[in-house]
Formats: sequence, C-alpha cells, structure tokens
Amino acid sequence: MSIPKVGTKDRIKFDLLRRPSGATLDEINLAVGHGAWSYVNDTKRLAKRCGGFPHWEGDGDRRRFWITMPQPPSETSILQHASFEGNIFMIDNSTINNESTGPSASGLIDRIRSEIRNDTYYAQNFSNDGQRFLAWYLRNCYLRTRVQARDDITDGANDKEIDAVIVDEEKRQIIIVQSKFFAGSVDHAPLHEVLSAWFRIQDVATLQENCNNQLKIKLETVAEALSEDYEVVFELVTTGTLTVDARNDLQAFQSKISEFEHPDASLTLVDSAAIQTRWAEAAGRELPKLRHEVVLEEGKYLAVDIGNFKTFLATVPLTECLNFPGIVDGKLFRPNVRQSLGLTNKINKGMKQTLNGENPEHFFFYHNGITALCETLSFEPSTRKLTLHGLGVVNGCQSLTTILSCSQRVRANPEARVLVRFYEIPQRELADKISIYTNSQSAVKPRDLRSNDKRILALKKSYENAFPAGYFITKRGEERPADRDESQTIDIAQLAKYLMAWHCQRPNISHNDNQLFDKHFEVLFRTNYLPADIAALNFWGRAINERWSAEDLQLNETLLAYSWSRFHLLYAIELFFSTASRIDKVPLPSATIKYPEKNSLINFAASCYNSAFEAGMNEYADRQKIFSPQNWLKSKDSLSKLKASVQMHMNFIHNMPNGAQLREALVIPADQFVDRWAAD
Repeated sequence: MSIPKVGTKDRIKFDLLRRPSGATLDEINLAVGHGAWSYVNDTKRLAKRCGGFPHWEGDGDRRRFWITMPQPPSETSILQHASFEGNIFMIDNSTINNESTGPSASGLIDRIRSEIRNDTYYAQNFSNDGQRFLAWYLRNCYLRTRVQARDDITDGANDKEIDAVIVDEEKRQIIIVQSKFFAGSVDHAPLHEVLSAWFRIQDVATLQENCNNQLKIKLETVAEALSEDYEVVFELVTTGTLTVDARNDLQAFQSKISEFEHPDASLTLVDSAAIQTRWAEAAGRELPKLRHEVVLEEGKYLAVDIGNFKTFLATVPLTECLNFPGIVDGKLFRPNVRQSLGLTNKINKGMKQTLNGENPEHFFFYHNGITALCETLSFEPSTRKLTLHGLGVVNGCQSLTTILSCSQRVRANPEARVLVRFYEIPQRELADKISIYTNSQSAVKPRDLRSNDKRILALKKSYENAFPAGYFITKRGEERPADRDESQTIDIAQLAKYLMAWHCQRPNISHNDNQLFDKHFEVLFRTNYLPADIAALNFWGRAINERWSAEDLQLNETLLAYSWSRFHLLYAIELFFSTASRIDKVPLPSATIKYPEKNSLINFAASCYNSAFEAGMNEYADRQKIFSPQNWLKSKDSLSKLKASVQMHMNFIHNMPNGAQLREALVIPADQFVDRWAAD
C-alpha cells in the first residue's frame, strides 16, 4: 500500500477521490488540467494502490468517483447470530447441530462461514449474508472469478425471485439461481418462487419494467440468448432440508418445466449434499467412496472374467436403480466425463416419454445400458447378492437422473428394466479411459466431424513439418506428446477462434465453436495457410492469455467477467498494424511477430478496448437504453468502437515517448497484407 507523492497529479486525484463526497468528472478535469470523459480506471488504479475500494455513479459531466478505505472487521461476526428474510442465511448457534440440520449440513455451514469470514472479498462486495453465501457458491462450485461472481448476482430489492444469472456462451445455457441459505426445513415457498421466475422469464420485456438495475442488464443478455435457443437451467440452492411436501412439489415442477418445448428448461435442487459434491468436484478433491448391494434376479445375469477383470452383465429393474446411492447429489457420477444434461436433452426427454408412455417395459430395448465401475466387487451365489465398493457410474448419469425424476411411474411398473454392466476396475487410469470411451454416443459436435477433414490434416502435416518440436491437436481430448514443445502446441479449436478474430475481423463470434466448425469452416480452414502464420497467431493468443490470467491489463472489470471477450484484444492488435500502415486490409500474422514491444502493444490494445467499451456504454446511456455488456461484446458495434479507438490512439501516438519509432515499427510492407475473409 502506498500513497501518491505530494505535488503529483495522482496525489491531486487521490485527495479529491478520498473526500467524503468524492469528486465529479468536471472537478477532477479542472484540478489536473485534463479533458478526460471518465476516471474509472484511475479510480480503480489508485484504490488498488492504497488498499481502498473504488466507486463511481452517474453519467456524463455529473459522473462522480470516490475511494473508501477498509474498516477493521468486528470481533463478533454478523454470521454468528443471524435471522434474516428472503434468501438470507438464518442461523441460531444454540440449535445449529439439531437433528433437522444433521451433522453433514452443520459441518458444511461452519466451513462456508469460516471461508467467508476469512476472505474480505465477501464483506467488501456484498451487503448481506445471503449474497455472500451466494457469491461463495458461485466461486467455489461454478469456479466463477471474483469479478464474474459479483456481476452474476442480481439479488436485492425487486430481484423478481432471481438471485443470480449466468449466461454461458460456450455451453449455450442460461443458469438462473434462487438461493435459500438457512439451517432447518425448507417448505414449498422457495419452489414456488422458482416457478414464478420461470413464468416471468417468458416475458422479459414486462419483467424488466419493475426489476432492479442489475437484473435489467442481465435480462437484456437473457433475451438475446433466448432468441438463440439457449437452454434455461433453474437451480434452487439451499443448505436446508426439503420437507416431504416440498419434495413432491419439486418433482411436479421438474415435470412441468421439462414439458415446455421453447425454451428448453430444467429445474435442479442443489442441497447440502450436492453443494459438498460440487465443491469437492470443483476443487479436484476425492469424494467419499460409495458402497452398495444389489440382489440380482435369477436367470437374468451373466458373470464372466474379461482380461482378468470381474464383470457382471445384468438386467436390473428400474425400481432397483432408484436405490443406487449418490444420484441426487451427484456422488455416483464422480468418474463421469459429463454430468446430467437435465430433462431438456432430447435423449432424456425420449427416455421420459417411454417411462410415462403405455409400454414402459420397452425401456430395455430402447436403451444402450448403464456402465458402473467399482474398485472391488464380490458376489454371493447363494443369495445372488452383488456387493460393490467404490461404486461410480461412468455411463448412465442422464439415464439414472431421468429414472429418478419419474420415480412414481417407475414404481408403478416393476417390469421395466435396464441392462447394467458392472466392472471391477481398481486402476484409476483404466477407469478414466472407460469413462471417455463409453460416452462416445454423446452428441457429436461439428468439431468432431471435422477432425479428420483433409484440410485439417493438411494443416497439421505442414505445421509439424515446419515446427518439428510443435504439435497440432485435431481431436477433443487429445494430449500433447511429452517430447513436443508446449509453447508450440496449437489446438484447432483455439486456431479457429484466432482465425475468426484476425482474418475475418469478427472476434464477437470467436467464442462459438459450433459456428466456427460448421457455418464458417470453409472460410477459416485453408490448406495453403502458412505454418508461420499459425505459429504467429499462437504466439499472440498465448501472450494475451498470459496477460489476461495475470490480471495486469487494467481492463474494465466488466470486460474481465467475460473471458471469451479477450479475442477483441487480438483484433485490436491486428488493427494497429493495418492502421499504422494505412492499408485497409488484414496483415499476415507472421509479418507482425517482429514488433519489438509486444507487451506494450498488448497494453495499447487493452487501453483502446477500455475506451471502446466506455464509449458504447455512454452511447446507450445517452439514448436511455439498457446497456448489456455481454450483448454489446457480441455485436458489431463493439468492433466499430474498437476500430475507432485504435485509430484515435494512432493519431496521438507521436505525442508519446518514442512514439514516432513505435508507429514506424508497426508499418509493414503492402505485400504482407491480404483481403479480409468474409464471415457475415
């Protein structure tokens, strides 16, 4: 922590920002002799330097900025004794270990309380314990960054029963969270809140009219995602225990929501057990091992050793599948390479229709079966009891989740069965391979179909010939050989993103793998594309990723919340060369790699990116429209604003130290430019 020296402009700004009322844009400009239209970055930089917290509000000349300093934490945490309303955690230490909570839930609560108490992030960014617990969940179970978690949370006045929203561009999902953190029983009320949110989300325009500002912004993104047929995933997150009536309501609501064709939606309960499982899964910790016993039906199983591994093939009643441990909290699927896709997945819907149809006993014929692994397996012939230690399902997660969701129908039809393969596999490496290979029936993505395309194979051959130490990854899950240089390794998925941002000048769609390998594949992948250009794109991409991960680009925090927005930086770097060279074409990546001040150029790109973002935000404010950062980043307006920002920067670069030399180094010969690849 350091305070700027007296007499410097930073000290003048700091003194103004530390006033109780802060300072307006005009006041700061007048004091330091600048004509800036924003001091967001200065406020954040100075706050970080002195260990304080940056704030700003308002628009235009009246925009106000200020810095607050941290207060020493109270000796008695507000988490010690709490009784709040809404989604906020309710705790009474005298009863925290009562029977209704149970030792598992109380232990989880204590651990969460400890983590929140020991990390000032929660107290500094969230006004109540409910929001802090929600932020903890997002950070620890969804691995959201500090910036992302704060951006995700919409809880507060007029939140319309929506506590957090995540729009995942890569998975094409809208995740809506309703949280209830308290010890004790949870009745049907929270479920009705989720159902209320579901009905409201179908009319986004009306929902926006009376909701809080954070939710308004999120709903702009949600509306865009719904128009693109994103799946909606509702989560009820609670440390409490659902009553019997609430669990019945849950099943009814899950069934109702899954019946909608547009948008596809699902409802998931994330209770204490599921939170612990997700937490351990995200942290890569080992979960408690499951033990289970199954009594096989006479004449309906086969015992055999294959490759010295004990194997049992059995037709198992679906009613017996309901007894498998760890379905609800996900522990059973720990070794699975993919978790349940919810009832919205087309295959899962088909299974549900079979179970609810006239002939549920036909389920056996329509289903590929379930693969279950265990570390040790024992069988008692006289009782036909199969005992499984260290049980895990590697193929059948979606099936068992769907079967559980139709439990009443399953119990009413005891003749419905499924084929289950039980393997004794103590070796973790072999178990991992079985998990990968038995999931090959998953929906094949466009990238998978293209991995053996002649253009891809030609690029791989030419690249590895030109860079013998490098490696060109063409398939999902493929790993770099140990004798190849990691820095010269490139995955076609990353290459596609780089090509779209650089040659097509469309970083706003670089995140969409499906489009890149389907609609735009012919444009992006060309057999005559030079290995040197692939290597140069790989270099710039890695350099940006390293700086992004280091969080030293001084980017606006909102931009940092969207990791895929980093491709705009690659586009900005390309623009610097074409702008300096005064050529309205695209420079070959290999022609740019000799630029001597690469990190400085990335800094310039980040600065221009900030300016473009603030220009877009201010334009929306002037038009009195809701500004959705996520939607803006996906729009062409983000490209035009970034291009204008780069051009403005180049106009003033000569005023910088060594500015003339920096500009001259950006100029490259005309024969090193090519036409933009069309991707519209």
